[in-house]
Amino acid sequence: MSTPFDRQFWEDRYASAHAVWSGEPNPNLVAEVAGLEPGDALDAGAGEGADAVWLAGKGWRVKAVDFSATALERAATRGSDVDWERADLTEWSPEPASYDLVSAQYLHLPGLAEVLPRLGAGVRPGGILLVVGHERSDAHPFPELCYPAKEMAGWLDDGWEILISEPRPGRESTRRDEVLKARRRA
Repeated sequence: MSTPFDRQFWEDRYASAHAVWSGEPNPNLVAEVAGLEPGDALDAGAGEGADAVWLAGKGWRVKAVDFSATALERAATRGSDVDWERADLTEWSPEPASYDLVSAQYLHLPGLAEVLPRLGAGVRPGGILLVVGHERSDAHPFPELCYPAKEMAGWLDDGWEILISEPRPGRESTRRDEVLKARRRA
């Protein structure tokens, strides 16, 4: 039986529906990136690509990584200039210091405490790591994979300036999100 943590679960989920997600970028991504100068961005856990497509439309050069081939095929039909790559983020690492922005939206994975610092290693000095996840609650099907922003900030080394580490209203009115925004020190 597949679980929400394996590739087959996500392939089946994406294959069974026309669109799994809204097709709109995450509002916290939009709010936090609005004032940044476009550069190189990594969308980690891109799914159907709404965030990556939005970033590309704002002038970012985007690499989007997800482990579902079905999701990436769907994302690629959106007609944007995005470099789509299939990879398992629990095993994959970005090239060191390659991105001005690394964005991980709703990346609820086992082992996130190990994954997040590896993703952060891909951020250039002066660049931004932006992580948004659901707030831990009994309403979430896997509350053990929902981390407070302050806990996620603790997974980073002292080479970071924490700009935001707080819960905020989420996309869905019944949920709140945890938002971590950190700048890599030069």
